[in-house]
Amino acid sequence: MEMPAGYSTALTAMQRHVNSARPNAPVRPDPPRRSPAALTTRLRATTANALHRLAYRLEPRPAPARDTCPAA
Repeated sequence: MEMPAGYSTALTAMQRHVNSARPNAPVRPDPPRRSPAALTTRLRATTANALHRLAYRLEPRPAPARDTCPAA
């Protein structure tokens, strides 16, 4: 063998790979997922808020009142 360290490293990696598929291998649980409804609700509320603010800024204002009668 020309590279005993490489052989040892490869053997260790192969053993870890093979042993990871065993039934008693340690398992990490999946992280909890947010429900899609919560994301949709927040997105809809944010969009509605933005549209309300935009509508308030673009709302036409009444024209100023003009006096038609000259002051006496």
